[in-house]
Amino acid sequence: MSNFCSVRRLEPGGLNLSEPISVKQLLEAGAHFGHLTGHWHPRMKNYIFTQRNGIHIIDLEQTVTQVEKACNFVKELVSRGEALLFVGTKKQAQEVIEEEAKRCGMYYVNQRWLGGMLTNFATIQSRIDYLVRLEDKNSRGELDYLPKKEKLKVEKEIARLNRLLGGFKEMTTLPGALFLVDPTKEKIALAEAKKVGIPVIAVVDTNCNPNGIDHVIAANDDAIKAIKLMCSRLADAVLEGKMFREAGESGMAQLASAESKTAELMESHTFAPDEAS
Repeated sequence: MSNFCSVRRLEPGGLNLSEPISVKQLLEAGAHFGHLTGHWHPRMKNYIFTQRNGIHIIDLEQTVTQVEKACNFVKELVSRGEALLFVGTKKQAQEVIEEEAKRCGMYYVNQRWLGGMLTNFATIQSRIDYLVRLEDKNSRGELDYLPKKEKLKVEKEIARLNRLLGGFKEMTTLPGALFLVDPTKEKIALAEAKKVGIPVIAVVDTNCNPNGIDHVIAANDDAIKAIKLMCSRLADAVLEGKMFREAGESGMAQLASAESKTAELMESHTFAPDEAS
């Protein structure tokens, strides 16, 4: 079994450096620590290596393979032009989710999952439209004409909506997949994704039910370092998928240009019957 997942990180100079994930990195991040043996889900049995001092130890050999499969899925997804929605509302994940989603140019939810965000997308979009209108009024200085208390109230509303909707306010269609940190915490997001048929990638700890998750990544979902490691690898996969898409579009443009030139050349060498005589 391979201990590495080939993931590339985009450097400022455009150079792609391979940064594989290894069992050693997972160990250093504490990804192998599960929950107490008394707080586990029986369906996680196949992902547990052993127990030590009353704590389950996750089989990281499986985790490496799972990360590799998830990365490949994300690269293919993004190369088709679809989006990955990062979701992590627990305190340990909030900052990391926002940071990595922004780094790879994807959408995120790190405060509170709004019920109906996937199953009632039109209603959520109306709230986003409302936020955009308020921001437009603010940018044009229209709020300056309001009484001081009213202006303060609107500014607080803008801040509140941005906190809830800011991570996905530019998302105009449903995402191609969800990436969840702790599916137990994000059970509403998981249920909605299943209902509308959106694939789910999730970091699953020993107290979670892996059923219904398309791409399970068995790992500690409480340690900040472990969450950071998983999020960064998925973000890298997004960036690589974007590179594949850009390379494909460039290749298609070059092919179309070549076909156009060939057609022009053929036309220039085509003679009408009267000209041939």
